Amino acid sequence: MATHAAMPSRRRARSGARTHRHSARAWAVPATLGAAYGLYASFILRNHGASGFRQFWYGLIVAAVLAALCFGLGRIQHTMLPLFRAVAYGALTAAAIGLLVGLTDSSVLRSSALGLAVGLGMFITTFYIFYTREDVGGLGRRRA
Repeated sequence: MATHAAMPSRRRARSGARTHRHSARAWAVPATLGAAYGLYASFILRNHGASGFRQFWYGLIVAAVLAALCFGLGRIQHTMLPLFRAVAYGALTAAAIGLLVGLTDSSVLRSSALGLAVGLGMFITTFYIFYTREDVGGLGRRRA
């Protein structure tokens, strides 16, 4: 009998906004990256004579900002084309590295150059990865 087509759904009707559930990895990866980045920034400040209060708060703030940016990029990356996704990852990496190099009392030119070099490397790497693993209008190859 075809009664299965007429069976009512057991789901409850949701009213209002949709709820989004994030996997543990969606929170754990940005939190881990942010914590490691904040600890390293705090360590650099400690080696350059910063007080404990300034060192703690600066590390905490940069950790929270980087974790939030990584989480946000992770949430919207699937809506972006591979080129723009690679640009976003490259820009985030360039800014993060440039900030860390800038904490070492280096010149602005040196921190910008190192940030740009590492960001360009990240752009090339992520573009290659995204382009070879997605089918974009028949141009890329989709892996099974």
